[in-house]
Amino acid sequence: MKRFFLVLFVTVSIYAQPKRTPHITVEELKHHVQYLASDELEGRRAGTNGANLAATYIAREFESYGLTPLGANGSFLQEFEFVAGVKLGAANRFNVRLPQREELVVDRQYRPLGFSSSGVYEGEVVFAGYGISLPNKSYDDYEGVDVKDKAVLVFRNAPPSDSVREFAAQYGTLRYKANKAKELGARLLIVVTGPEDDPGDDLIRLSYDQSTGYAGIMAIHLRRSVADRLLRRSGTTIANLQKLLNAEKKPRSFLMKDVRVRNETEIVEIRQKTSNVIGYIEGTDPVLKNEVLVLGAHYDHLGWGGEGSGSLRPDTIAIHNGADDNASGTAGLLELAQAFAARRQELKRSALFIAFAAEELGLLGSAHFVKSPTLPLERVVTMLNMDMIGRLNNRTLIVYGIGTSPGFEDLVKRHNRDSTFYLKLNRDGFGPSDHASFYGKQIPVFHFFTDIHGDYHRPSDDFEKLNYEGMKNIAEYIQAITTELNKTEAKPTYVAVEAPRPAGGGGRRTRVYVGTIPDFGEQTEGMKISGVREGSPAAKAGLRGGDVIVKFGKVEVKNLYDFTYALGEYKPGDEVDVVVKRGSEILTRKVVLERRSQ
Repeated sequence: MKRFFLVLFVTVSIYAQPKRTPHITVEELKHHVQYLASDELEGRRAGTNGANLAATYIAREFESYGLTPLGANGSFLQEFEFVAGVKLGAANRFNVRLPQREELVVDRQYRPLGFSSSGVYEGEVVFAGYGISLPNKSYDDYEGVDVKDKAVLVFRNAPPSDSVREFAAQYGTLRYKANKAKELGARLLIVVTGPEDDPGDDLIRLSYDQSTGYAGIMAIHLRRSVADRLLRRSGTTIANLQKLLNAEKKPRSFLMKDVRVRNETEIVEIRQKTSNVIGYIEGTDPVLKNEVLVLGAHYDHLGWGGEGSGSLRPDTIAIHNGADDNASGTAGLLELAQAFAARRQELKRSALFIAFAAEELGLLGSAHFVKSPTLPLERVVTMLNMDMIGRLNNRTLIVYGIGTSPGFEDLVKRHNRDSTFYLKLNRDGFGPSDHASFYGKQIPVFHFFTDIHGDYHRPSDDFEKLNYEGMKNIAEYIQAITTELNKTEAKPTYVAVEAPRPAGGGGRRTRVYVGTIPDFGEQTEGMKISGVREGSPAAKAGLRGGDVIVKFGKVEVKNLYDFTYALGEYKPGDEVDVVVKRGSEILTRKVVLERRSQ
């Protein structure tokens, strides 16, 4: 450990350390961001050496401020394991009988899809067009064919039909096709790329859908040349079928003649470790020190980007430095930790500073902390989160969570009397960052955010583009709010914010609304929910955080994708039986779906 810190010291010494002060300064904010968003850390993707260097840097800073380690085994680090990707296991074979048996070469003639379940199938194959069945049956590739206990061969994407194009973003996805085939009883999904979509016919890259689980059906991508051989006895080709489907705008599904296949798929998870970084300052009041304010920010980002990374330039392999997302919030967290540590004698309540790992993979670090807290979670009275605070533009600061406790709205307005910021306030405690994990545990929250910009999740989110004076103002604003929360005798009271009313209107772009909040931090069969929005259909039906949805209407739910596509089978006003696991119990709740327009 000492040697590791020495190496780190040599590495970061090239970034001149500004003079330390007990105040929040532009110079120190710049220093933190310059290191965290440097190419040396290679984008800080969870599980990589760059992320480990970032965690060690944060831990060293916490130690220098005099924070108490509150990770594991007397350290600042709270390590946890997560699924970082998938790879092919030893048992991956695909045989075709035409009528002679031929074994295909994996990664050359076919490749399993990353969300495929493992298993074995042998039997017949049904060609099922694009594998789409719209809820109103205006387009149904499965009409007139029985796919139960069979394999289905389908095209990628969706046909260029006016009746389907509107739904292509949802119904043209591979996950939808897998879910629909599974729902109808198929055992194996075989995907082929039509020449009108990709003349080159490249095999789909093996990648992992973060935190969404396996599809519950085996799924592979097959080269067109092999699919054409499967279709030879049926008297057609992939190119002809795609041309007919696209021109006629109606299905042409059939049981493929004299074809049997045998598929064996084994997908193996790649597991890695990463760590939250946790430091603690104990309050001085004999009673209030038992209550804790949590200040947090995630320090991970997207690494080198690429397909499946979350990059908005997935075709570009380059370091995504993530200066705003979220070296900015991490720098703010460090400066606040230093400032409060310097005046710890004034603190009545205790303060916990957490740099979260793996937020970009689905809030995994904060979800892990609230499941395995290093101090009793019931002691936490408020969580204040910083995610992307580096691009203050036109003084606009977005603050979530003002409805999660009485007085929070007045609090944020009162500390902005000088109009330093143009505040955009949001009552909700849920949202796409780590505060949501705490709000799901009925803890009041704040979330500070300067909004999305053109460099978001792109390699261009670099150090020199941040507004450091704006960051200083935001950090001082959070310091003032935290200071008042720290000294106020009354404990903040949790409020379940009612879900925003779904917008009115209707039409074909309307989808149904349930109000469940997925729990991304725990991988389990089914869709675990961390909470439900107050006043939502889920809340009215009695669903609650910790429930695992295993069936939604007629659809078996193995993962978040199954749940999402199950919603597409219903319309507002429908009453749906939802089966959940709650501990050792299996319960059925009737949910009346509401309307949400986009």
